[in-house]
Amino acid sequence: MGEEKKVPKLRFPGFTDAWEQRKLGEYGSVAMCKRVFKEQTSSIGEIPFYKIGTFGGIADAYITRELFLEYKYRYPYPKVEALLISASGSIGRTVVYSGKDEYFQDSNIVWFEHDHRISDKYLKLLYEIIQWNGVEGSTIKRLYNDNILKTKAWIPSLSEQEKLGLFFEDIDNLITLHQRKLENAKKLKKSLLQKMFPKEGELFPEIRFPDFHDAWEQRKLGEIAIIKGRLGWKSLKQEEYLEEGPCLIAGKHIYDGRILWDKVDHIPMWRYDESPEIMLQDGDVIFSKDGTLGNPAIIENLQNYATINSTMMMVRTNDSIESSFFYQVLKSPIFDRLIALKTSGSSIPHLFQSDMNNFEFYAPSILEQSSIVSVCKLVDNLITLHQRKLENAKKLKKSLLQKMFPKEGELFPEI
Repeated sequence: MGEEKKVPKLRFPGFTDAWEQRKLGEYGSVAMCKRVFKEQTSSIGEIPFYKIGTFGGIADAYITRELFLEYKYRYPYPKVEALLISASGSIGRTVVYSGKDEYFQDSNIVWFEHDHRISDKYLKLLYEIIQWNGVEGSTIKRLYNDNILKTKAWIPSLSEQEKLGLFFEDIDNLITLHQRKLENAKKLKKSLLQKMFPKEGELFPEIRFPDFHDAWEQRKLGEIAIIKGRLGWKSLKQEEYLEEGPCLIAGKHIYDGRILWDKVDHIPMWRYDESPEIMLQDGDVIFSKDGTLGNPAIIENLQNYATINSTMMMVRTNDSIESSFFYQVLKSPIFDRLIALKTSGSSIPHLFQSDMNNFEFYAPSILEQSSIVSVCKLVDNLITLHQRKLENAKKLKKSLLQKMFPKEGELFPEI
């Protein structure tokens, strides 16, 4: 039987040769650093020692320079720009070795020593989409040398490998750019919330708009809002979930303050009618009271009947508190302190209705609330913009990976 060959659906001009399916072992071997034992490490030192838990992050162990130099020159050690890969835990994570003086845990962090018939940039791309031989479906996630060497991959010419590697490297840089902009926008929002709300025990925020000078007033949520959760809910049967109908919102349907309406569940109308006290309307603020506490969202421009599941809570404020302002309160440090209190030492975190009835926070006049909300919304819109750009860049990469590699379900799954 001859070698299996294929061509991708989409490729760069000038490339016409079929791709060949090869085992990685045909191109080289697996290498790793010599073992360093725990007693040879310390919590402080000269040379960072990366274990699988700190791989790609910050080292928490060190070895002496003397040991490092001995092992580096006597035993295998990665070359600059070698592609290190995690071989246990979350397998397949990669780090490009920069050439710094650092050492890596044997067997858990390895690299592929090849004969340069395969490009490192292309290899990095393969590591993202490949299914390792003998690992899929295994309960113990470990990548042994044999798994790597026996894994098959589609290999084009070296020049096409380089072209693909550089092309997807540019896309990765675009994704990283949007990720950083998103993180910076979130940092800006966090800083604003810390400065635009009074610190604990204080009545005035660090920064505020001109013409606002009055002290903020303490409010108890139970005195200025309706607070409801689902009462008497009987577990839905699988057959009761519908393709359409009233929306049933859970914490998993909220992302960065946005309700993912295309992801929510749907229930029969009679199930919705069971609980009129939590029939949602515009201006309601909802958040998780079980598991991952918080994660609030505000109901706006409601287009369908909607309610919450048993893990959620609803707050409907009166005219003294703008619902958009209260949403920002739930994103602020004061609510973070309540969550920290409820999660500390608790194996099953839970916010009770009494917790929220007694929840105290400070609020200014309605006019100042509106001014604060206007600024927060601008930053929230910036966060949403960068989030969408990041999602679109990731979708672009996914689509191109599917089109620029030969179709082979067992080797290149939908990612």
